[in-house]
Amino acid sequence: MPYDAILLVSFGGPEGPDDVMPFLENVTRGRNIPPARLEKVAEHYYLFNGVSPINEINRSLLANLINELNAHGPQLPVYWGNRNWHPLLADAVQQMADDGVRRSLAFITSAFGSYSGCRQYREDLIAAREQVGENAPAIDVLRRFYNHPGFIEVMIERLRSAMSELSAENQQSSRLIFTAHSIPQAMARCGPYERQLNEACRLVASGVGRSDWQLAYQSRSGPPTQPWLEPDILALLREPAAKETSRDVIICPIGFVAEHMEIVFDLDIEAAELCEELGLNMIRTGVADAHPRFVRMIRELALERTQGAPRLALGADGPAPDGAGPECTPACCLTTI
Repeated sequence: MPYDAILLVSFGGPEGPDDVMPFLENVTRGRNIPPARLEKVAEHYYLFNGVSPINEINRSLLANLINELNAHGPQLPVYWGNRNWHPLLADAVQQMADDGVRRSLAFITSAFGSYSGCRQYREDLIAAREQVGENAPAIDVLRRFYNHPGFIEVMIERLRSAMSELSAENQQSSRLIFTAHSIPQAMARCGPYERQLNEACRLVASGVGRSDWQLAYQSRSGPPTQPWLEPDILALLREPAAKETSRDVIICPIGFVAEHMEIVFDLDIEAAELCEELGLNMIRTGVADAHPRFVRMIRELALERTQGAPRLALGADGPAPDGAGPECTPACCLTTI
């Protein structure tokens, strides 16, 4: 069957102080997070008047994708829905149904496979369709893009721009650290998250001529008794060897497609303050956001499904499966084994 729309699916974020607690309650629904913990996280948002940058970036991504499709095809309308804040997925799917959309592609703004980065989005799409009812369009999810040239090339450009702030000598001697959102180790064992992250880091680092890099994690939110992926970025920065390597530290949040609070608070505030305390010169790269090459990547992924276009991928992994490959089995990307 032909497709007649594209749905942009993202995490969502608050856009004012009154949005913060309802947003966090949506994010943590069913996880029995103590109210005191939510209040502590809410303080991060209140530092920025309760506004996460992610929704504004998604508006830019939406507008740029519409322009890209209008200019180069396929000629499909684009809708936008979030998991945790307005515009919500169910509202977007309802609008699609009202507009007569029968079959849609979905682009999820998450590059790496895990429960929270892949399977949960798919579950939320199913729930949104069920809420809309029998008129809800069929929705097929575009594949993971952690090794797609459109993602890797953008991150190489972001990293190269950050390195340009240093002298040529210091560029190569600087400490290069990639970061991603930490997840529980039990969740990581159920999917390709760590392996895909390491491959993306390798591809981006090699693009700037670097083979020496580290992967750290940030934004841990679980109880202390639950093992999560490590090392934490702050612990890594505190290691005595850090000072002996270089005073220049480049941090690239490769695990994040768009700027949002986990980057702004955990890196631009916490990590930056720690680096100042340790006497380190920290430089933080940008992320994909609405970069033209990233937008073109979404179009290329859509063309794979609509016109049988080549499935582009860098490195040895090859292109990720659409949903029927070895990494998309019923047991993949669960919360725990």
